Amino acid sequence: KTFYCSGDKVAGKILVEVSEVTRVMAMRVLGVGCAKVEYAKGKQRCREEINYLKYEEVVHLDDHLAYTDGSFVLRPGNKYEYSFGFELPRQGQLVSSYKGKLGYVQYFVKALLERPSQPALECKKHFEVEEPIDVNTPDLLSPNGGMKEKKVSCMFIPDGQVSLNAKIDRRGFCEGEDICINAKFENTCSRIVVPKAAIVAKQTYQANGRTKVFRQKLSAVRGNHIISGMCDAWQGKTIRVPKIKPSILGCNIIRVEYVLMIYMHIPGSDKLVLELPLVIGTVPYNGFGSRTNSMSSQDGSVSTSSASWVSLRMPSSAPPSYCDVTRDCSLEQPLTPLLDDYDGGDSPIFMNAPQFQFPPLPAYSEVEEEYNCNARMLPVC
Repeated sequence: KTFYCSGDKVAGKILVEVSEVTRVMAMRVLGVGCAKVEYAKGKQRCREEINYLKYEEVVHLDDHLAYTDGSFVLRPGNKYEYSFGFELPRQGQLVSSYKGKLGYVQYFVKALLERPSQPALECKKHFEVEEPIDVNTPDLLSPNGGMKEKKVSCMFIPDGQVSLNAKIDRRGFCEGEDICINAKFENTCSRIVVPKAAIVAKQTYQANGRTKVFRQKLSAVRGNHIISGMCDAWQGKTIRVPKIKPSILGCNIIRVEYVLMIYMHIPGSDKLVLELPLVIGTVPYNGFGSRTNSMSSQDGSVSTSSASWVSLRMPSSAPPSYCDVTRDCSLEQPLTPLLDDYDGGDSPIFMNAPQFQFPPLPAYSEVEEEYNCNARMLPVC
């Protein structure tokens, strides 16, 4: 399989060939999963490790000639095949596979061929684990936003301030999805500022009581320059989540977190930065969470306004007959350019329809419908 999840069965087989008669004491299969952090801090070596999977199985070799000491014999010219299988721990006990700058989370299967008076032969095969993270949970569907402002000075003389107020509609996203940003930027200083946004990955490693943090900008967008005394607003400006690993939040020594950093670049001063936490999941957004909430929040107001809304817009009389509609639709000016800046090219766009008429009208029948005053209708914005 490409990857495994909690509770899945890892199954496979071991193939053995020998070039001479070989005595084998035992054939073992190990399933190993661990998180490991290791780096040097001066002369000190910082190292930390956590085990998430530890499985061992003895493969039976009963179909071969056994000696009194319990060993078995394998002969050349034959291919020996042994099957194995084991289940991964339940959900919440594993962490997704990961490889970073100072550490990793890895899983592998190791086969050991133990021989008397000789070192064991081993073969290792890695496999990926990806723990599911559903972004449709209520916590990850909740909006996220904030406000920041900063006073700007020049040579210790106050020079106005800049401020930003931003919001996103949810916290959980998957790769390939667009994050819609609604933000307002205000500039009252004398400098020209530039609003920007970026998705930033934050990797945290802990070992021997020490913490190492690395930040990496993954993708970014920018807005228009804002001159002194002016404002700018983003209405649904999007930034796409690139191909990245899901968040890792359940490991004590390795954490992989993401933030949406919305900031204003100020010449000659530090940036004004607002960071909104993100959770990158594996189960994509299904589009039902926020829509259901908005419908339920409007439910009470619809019933009170629907009757009045309909009474204002219902026609008081029947529609006119199609027989009264004129069919003479010819244009008085047959040649009218659609483009004001037409420069006389070979393919001008004109409205030229002196003989244009509507197609034959469909048969019209009037149907009397009973209006239900208790019907609930949504208001039109």
